[in-house]
Amino acid sequence: MKIKLSYGNEGLEIDVNEKNLLEIIESNGAKPISDAKSALINSFFNPIGSIPLKDKIKGKKKICIVISDSTRAVPTKLILEALLSEIESYGINKQQITILIATGLHRPNLGEELERLVGKEIKENYNIVNHYARKKETCEYIGKTKNGTPIIIDKTYIESDFKILTGLIEPHFMAGFSGGRKAICPGISYMDMFKYFHGPQILESPYATNANLENNPFHLEATEIAKIAGVDFIVNVTINKNREVTGVFSGDLEEAFYKGAAFCRDTNCKKIKGEADIVVTSGGGLPLDSTLYQAVKGMVSAMPAVKKGGMIIIASECAEGIGSEEFTQLCTLEENLDEFIEKIKKPDFFKIDQWELEELVKARRKAEIYLYSPCVLASKHKIPNSTVKLVNSVEEAINIGLKKFGSNATINVIPEGPYTVPLI
Repeated sequence: MKIKLSYGNEGLEIDVNEKNLLEIIESNGAKPISDAKSALINSFFNPIGSIPLKDKIKGKKKICIVISDSTRAVPTKLILEALLSEIESYGINKQQITILIATGLHRPNLGEELERLVGKEIKENYNIVNHYARKKETCEYIGKTKNGTPIIIDKTYIESDFKILTGLIEPHFMAGFSGGRKAICPGISYMDMFKYFHGPQILESPYATNANLENNPFHLEATEIAKIAGVDFIVNVTINKNREVTGVFSGDLEEAFYKGAAFCRDTNCKKIKGEADIVVTSGGGLPLDSTLYQAVKGMVSAMPAVKKGGMIIIASECAEGIGSEEFTQLCTLEENLDEFIEKIKKPDFFKIDQWELEELVKARRKAEIYLYSPCVLASKHKIPNSTVKLVNSVEEAINIGLKKFGSNATINVIPEGPYTVPLI
């Protein structure tokens, strides 16, 4: 049976024997909004848990709009076109507006990449700045959370008198759902903060997982940080597998986000028949599967669909390689994953991006991981087999699994990878 996985720009067709197929796990999905721009504009007049944007922004002089970077499938250009025209109709001019790119620890978005992100007209007519998490001089300390996390946030944001967060609400393997507060933490946070909210004391919690907000320490810490930094308005959307807008959630930081998360849970979570010997999944296609770092999300999301001791097979293009220099070093040098977990539990040990390998270890504890990625296979950086086994095709990995578990082994397939959350 031919099944198409989300992979790069074009997708990847794989062949799975129907006798082994337990289930093709796909999200319930949602119908696209016929006129997304009108829906966005309407949401500014009828926000969730807030007075209309026009009334709330009245008298403000320095507006900051936070947007996601190019590694997220956010319809940023569409959101900005609706939001900027609306704000300017209130008498606020372009010179009063700064667009801040929430890069987290990712690279800055510049040149052609920036133009693809926001469009040529916005790029050429507005002040757009990237957040630099590694440059402390661009950030400002504003206090601590109840748990002692230092709050050090981009100065551009702190110095503004009206703060708007934009973003995409989708399942997230640590925070439960992306969107809302995540634009600040980690979006525009200084790198020292990651030691706290990306540390094992938070990420090893069973509540810090996909599609869960209840008692989720990551979500709670990020929300507290966002509230202390100040958020006046959010504009969040949900999308379907065709990247069409399916929902608009504007207004209060918490109320609008929670409503969007509930909608996302209904559309992206799928009750499944059961665990299989083998799960075939994807990195979610571009822009999410651009690196192995991002592909970890697909591995972790597949965990509920695979038996203990089973096999996770993931197809991810990884056209930009493994990831940051720090993550690449961790992936190639940490051969004993049990020892790695013990290292990160020590208070004096911390490395940038260690959390992503920590998440990979969670998936690896449950199942072997096989990766189809010609880009990683061709890389000069070699990943130990004890972490991830590289294969020349998804079918090669499936055949390995059938030899290991028998010709009647069961297979679950998750075409959209981390965008679909399987639930038992």
